[in-house]
Amino acid sequence: MPIETPHLDLVEWPRDLRGLSVRELKRLADELRAETIDAVSHTGGHLGAGIGVVELTVALHYLFDTPEDILIWDVGHQCYPHKILTGRRPRIRTLRQGGGLSGFTKRSESEYDPFGAAHASTSISSALGFAVSRDLQGRKNRVVAVIGDGALTGGMAYEGLNNAGSMDTRLIVVLNDNEMSIAPPVGAMSGYLSRLISSKRYRSIRDLARHAAERFPRVVEHGVKRAEKYARGLVTGGTLFEELGFYYVGPVDGHNLDHLLPILRNVRDDAAAGPILVHVCTQKGKGYAPAEESADRYHGVSSFDVDTGAQKAAGSNAPSFTKVFARSLVAEARLDDRICAITAAMPSGTGVDLFERVFPDRAFDVGLAEQHAVTFAAGLAADGMKPFVAIYSTFLQRAYDQIVHDVAIQNLPVRFAVDRAGLVGADGQTHAGAYDVAYLGCLPGMVLMAAADECELVHMVRTAVAIDDRPCAFRYPRGAGFGVTVPERGEILEIGKGRILREGATVAIVSYGARLQEALSAAEELAGRGISTTVADARFAKPLDGELVRALAREHELLITIEEGAVGGFGAQVLHFLAKGGILDGGLKVRPLVLPDRFLDHDKPDLQYEAAGLRSTHIRDAALAALGRAEELDPDPDS
Repeated sequence: MPIETPHLDLVEWPRDLRGLSVRELKRLADELRAETIDAVSHTGGHLGAGIGVVELTVALHYLFDTPEDILIWDVGHQCYPHKILTGRRPRIRTLRQGGGLSGFTKRSESEYDPFGAAHASTSISSALGFAVSRDLQGRKNRVVAVIGDGALTGGMAYEGLNNAGSMDTRLIVVLNDNEMSIAPPVGAMSGYLSRLISSKRYRSIRDLARHAAERFPRVVEHGVKRAEKYARGLVTGGTLFEELGFYYVGPVDGHNLDHLLPILRNVRDDAAAGPILVHVCTQKGKGYAPAEESADRYHGVSSFDVDTGAQKAAGSNAPSFTKVFARSLVAEARLDDRICAITAAMPSGTGVDLFERVFPDRAFDVGLAEQHAVTFAAGLAADGMKPFVAIYSTFLQRAYDQIVHDVAIQNLPVRFAVDRAGLVGADGQTHAGAYDVAYLGCLPGMVLMAAADECELVHMVRTAVAIDDRPCAFRYPRGAGFGVTVPERGEILEIGKGRILREGATVAIVSYGARLQEALSAAEELAGRGISTTVADARFAKPLDGELVRALAREHELLITIEEGAVGGFGAQVLHFLAKGGILDGGLKVRPLVLPDRFLDHDKPDLQYEAAGLRSTHIRDAALAALGRAEELDPDPDS
């Protein structure tokens, strides 16, 4: 049944909001929430955060002259209502679909998305850049950053706060506290105090007192200023931000437009120099009972039934790679009390929540602080523990210096469980695990493994436990496994040794990771054309199985490598080995298949791999072309 949205139907752009009354804005907010819920029920995506900031989104676009005024959303999980109000409502049911809207803010999508984001804690730094640029160019527009309390656990947010607080640049930071982790709103009195503190009258009285204090000796002047700051801090909870150099306003109920609008208006109209932080308290999942009652407030959901909240089941009965990793780690931890697990605000996404249920004292969620997670693990390893750092490939990028300086240089046995390796579907380019093989493979002493299936992943977990003299990493993809039988406990693999699954004479395909099934399918297709093909699973990119690579190069006319990673990864390791050993001098043909040198947009994973050229047909065609049989290639239907 179509939802009725008479007020929302009148709004195509933010300017259309500005002629509405407060009563009409409240009704529009209810309709915006319903529209967001309905849209995500069809597409899946990040629901709880978005419907938790509906009133805040309405208020910001109502009061600020976007896009002339810059509005930056941290992470972007909460941006769906923002997209609906900024000309993208007709396409909102294409969210995260191939060719549709991104699930995050994206500069190329709209002028109302001035800065793209899908990783946390970047809003304050980028907003400060916009604000300083504005001042240098002599403009008067406003700059607003909206950051959640979760993103505020990332160290970069404090770097931005510290820098902004030391400057006189006009910047507004809205802290969206949706778990009341900093301070709860305290009803009408809180709203009154926040309106008072944000008002010009209070600021003018405060400035008058400050100027008067300046006539006293410096020690008295300093005491007066600190007394005023801490008096407000005790009432509002904002002392931390005041110490960082921000003028603090709040907390305020983020769902009460009667409180929110006058406070944001005061902040908007205050021309005083310097940064201001407005502390807004919201409820994640607000206004949708299934989300409010869920432990994760429906942070990320598949498509679902709006009436019941029931999400559609995944298509495969095979356990996910993430769950296989978690179960394997639990099994190993039962036998070794030095094993511990660390994650950066993603316990359920990485499976560390399952580990925590069994070993609560050995599981650590450090917040959105990947840099700290890695160095924390390095400290654990240096003192004899066996830490497993479970972080998505795309987020591990954020801790690269710590991997180099704190782990690799010191040769500490930190184990990196690199989840979401390869392409990730609807989350798109910002979450693709494309670079870890390249950025880890260049580090001396690092052991790199990639699981071809869930059975191999179990072996690699146990192997990582056994590697106690150097760092290691093992990567595995998002989603369900292939349905292979998984042992209760894995085997310890011989370091730097691959395996051959099929033997042939003309073509050798060496797979690193979860493209192995595609390689085996390609071998079948080539066999149907009379081309004898060997298929090997490298298992290790570093140390490389040089003996295996050398034998395959010597015994075959063509060597193809395939991996779910960017150029510079496994294929580069193989080519370097072949070139350094002079093995290429004899005329061996080599074709490395990697992810293309471009960022791939969100789509279904199968279609992404089709676009990337990493399906069995692409392996087959690469072999045919290299062998001089290009006339046998299937015709291109688009040519």
